[in-house]
Amino acid sequence: MAMVAAGAAVAAALPSAAAAPASDEGGYVNSTARCPAPKSVVVFGATGNSRVAICKTPDGDFEYRGVRVSDGAKLIVPAEESTDGTFVADNGPVSYMVTAKSLVISEGSKVVREETMVDYHGPQAPAPATPTSTTPLPAPLPAEQGADDG
Repeated sequence: MAMVAAGAAVAAALPSAAAAPASDEGGYVNSTARCPAPKSVVVFGATGNSRVAICKTPDGDFEYRGVRVSDGAKLIVPAEESTDGTFVADNGPVSYMVTAKSLVISEGSKVVREETMVDYHGPQAPAPATPTSTTPLPAPLPAEQGADDG
């Protein structure tokens, strides 16, 4: 467990600009965290410790593709999209939740580790729409129309 704590400290110390690995439209180059054809990438991201991609299969199913940077350990398992736009993949009792902000690794209801995204590619939550007023605007003020010479 000391290795986990040390890794978390490193992740927090990494500047986001320096931590972004090479990527293209399929995910991270030369990494398990990419979507090979005929799959298509939905989202992909990197933390200080991990790289992950969520792929969509031709059948419409989702797949989690993750790799631990320290030792290259790979995990490819089915994933599901939540109603809030996050993705969750289960590997036995361990769950991996991918959001625009972090990768959350849980066992049951206990969060084992939360890794902040330092690089993320994918849809963001839409900004709340500002309601448009249907009330007509008043006539412009004289200063808004320009000087009247008359």
